[in-house]
Amino acid sequence: MTDGQGMDDGSAQFTSEVKAGARFEFGKNWQRFLGSLDEVRIVEAERSLREMLETEDLHGMSFLDVGCGSGLFSLAARRLGARVHSFDYDPDSVACACELRRRYFPDDADWRIETGSVLDTAYLSRLGEFDIVYSWGVLHHTGAMWQALANVDPLVRENGRLFIAIYNDQGWVSIVWRAIKRLYNHLPRRLKPLLLIICFVPLWGPKTVRDLMQGKLFRTWKNYGSIRGMSPWSDVVDWVGGYPFEVARPDKIIEFFKARSYVLQRLITTRRLGCNQFVFAKRPV
Repeated sequence: MTDGQGMDDGSAQFTSEVKAGARFEFGKNWQRFLGSLDEVRIVEAERSLREMLETEDLHGMSFLDVGCGSGLFSLAARRLGARVHSFDYDPDSVACACELRRRYFPDDADWRIETGSVLDTAYLSRLGEFDIVYSWGVLHHTGAMWQALANVDPLVRENGRLFIAIYNDQGWVSIVWRAIKRLYNHLPRRLKPLLLIICFVPLWGPKTVRDLMQGKLFRTWKNYGSIRGMSPWSDVVDWVGGYPFEVARPDKIIEFFKARSYVLQRLITTRRLGCNQFVFAKRPV
């Protein structure tokens, strides 16, 4: 199942879930993003990996990208020297990653791309173990976050590292956003832009007002570059549409992996909308 092939049943299930309003098509959003991807964003992705993993390069290491999205961080890991295996449940995301490989590493045997689900234990069992397992902003969109978190554990080899990002639990605010996301995915296509515009105001209004007060209108918009490398509008669509949607407090994630013989190495938390980032090291049992 290389180069985006295979898992026909999984693709059919994905399509069925989208039609039922149970899942957002992240891949279509990523396809729009590819048109704006440039060297600056790629270098920033490389910097992010080096900083969080506290290493200058990944030569000699294996890197598993669980839910690879656009493939940007798979590309960054490959440019840093890792042997990369990428997979995603969304066929359009797989196509994005394949396109990036075509652009930068054509016919590269050290970058494999497949269609697969982190909830499919039969699929995961065929992958083996990796030095670095990376899943940024993905596992909380599976519809079974805690099971997905448990499923990535066997993929990390002894003394390997797990780098994940999970949405922060903001209590009632998270509950409201979950309802908005569910509504967005159930709306007819023609009404979705209206909800995006309504949500744009609280998401970008305060930043715009701040820039205006400082005499630098749209400065934040022009300089925007999230950890996932998105453009501002793509990020708004991704946030509003991102469903299924689950959250967790940092201590719950830390406790979960501590019980599985992991040691926390890096932690970046947020008090706002967005993800807490964790890097764990897997201790010998």
